[in-house]
Amino acid sequence: MLDLRWIRENVEYVRRKMAERGVDVGLDEFLEKDALRRSLLQEVEALKHRRNELTRQIGRLKQTGQDPTDLLQENQRISARIEELDARVAELDAWVEAWLLRVPNIPHESVPVGPDASHNIEVRRWGEIPSFAFPVRDHVDLGRFLGILDLERAAKIAAARFPLFKGRGARLVRALAQFMLDLHIREHGYQEVWVPYLVNRTTMTGTGQLPKFEADLYAVPSDDLFLIPTAEVPVTNLFREETLSESELPIRLVCWSPCFRREAGAYGQESKGLIRQHQFDKVELVHITTPERSYDDLEVLTHHAEAVLQRLGIPYRVMLLCTGDMGFAAAKTYDIEAWLPSQQRWLEVSSCSNCGDFQARRMGLRYRPAGGGKARYAHTLNGSGLAIGRTIVVLLENYQQADGSVLIPPALRPYLDGLEYLTPGA
Repeated sequence: MLDLRWIRENVEYVRRKMAERGVDVGLDEFLEKDALRRSLLQEVEALKHRRNELTRQIGRLKQTGQDPTDLLQENQRISARIEELDARVAELDAWVEAWLLRVPNIPHESVPVGPDASHNIEVRRWGEIPSFAFPVRDHVDLGRFLGILDLERAAKIAAARFPLFKGRGARLVRALAQFMLDLHIREHGYQEVWVPYLVNRTTMTGTGQLPKFEADLYAVPSDDLFLIPTAEVPVTNLFREETLSESELPIRLVCWSPCFRREAGAYGQESKGLIRQHQFDKVELVHITTPERSYDDLEVLTHHAEAVLQRLGIPYRVMLLCTGDMGFAAAKTYDIEAWLPSQQRWLEVSSCSNCGDFQARRMGLRYRPAGGGKARYAHTLNGSGLAIGRTIVVLLENYQQADGSVLIPPALRPYLDGLEYLTPGA
């Protein structure tokens, strides 16, 4: 969340930045209620000061045998008024807190201004877009032909838009996860964690999923728990309400987990096959660092995610998202989009964001500077390294052969016992 005092001191800047995001957060209503709250607090303080004076006067009157009735009656009226004001202040406190939790992060100054994805900026590309001398199949047709994907049975046992991999398809999921984990742990210096897939309301609030996006989450109401939409949620919250030492930073964590999202609404082509699912696996990268280095770390994290596609030999581009296309908690985001031959377009396989101190304030995550002084809020970053289902989509389509088989990239073969091709029935 944003700092309350900072909002008061930078009202017009906040107004401009929210307009750049294309959201109306009700800033004027907040200012009105916040001003009323502070006015009531001042009145309470004045009344408490008067009550203290009355208490002393009443004591003196009693000591001298004088009648303190009038002062006692005034004291009672003041106490009743203080109780009334305290209740009103508590209501306003709750309103302000709820308002703060629904205000998105401030976009970094380097983020392009625009209302939607058409205003995103391409930063770089890698790899050559493949050309095919035969009709291109999409990943659903390839998966069925190879016998590795069964979406019909997935729908039978769950619902539409759930995955079911079989045989070498299931092994492919595991192989990709292991390959990504090994790359990030051995070469990029991450520590692996394995986390709960159900988390509590406080955890969801800490990273910004609650209260704004509760309708998008799968919940277990009887226990007030939620299935994680991404491992970012439990991994970032590992240090909630802690004060770290600067010497511990940066912390880099990697986690392979399933992700669960209601994904309500129509998404056109993205609803087909594995592209937009209610359940999918993802390898998540999380950084916890200092404000001074967080934007450098965003570049590092993004390159770590790109390295997966480079090792697999899949062409991609990196997009800097505009203000209107960024996520709620992000201050700056790069999307990594891999080439999707069947649709002749780019498909997001990773989103890498710097959230600044936005999540840390919600979580109470601080660090103690090495030079001493007051504890500061840490900066948190996260990114997919990568989404496994979508990686399978682009792998199948980019490496498909004329006979329907799929070439396995050399970097992945050690995780599949040296297998070079996926073929039907194999």
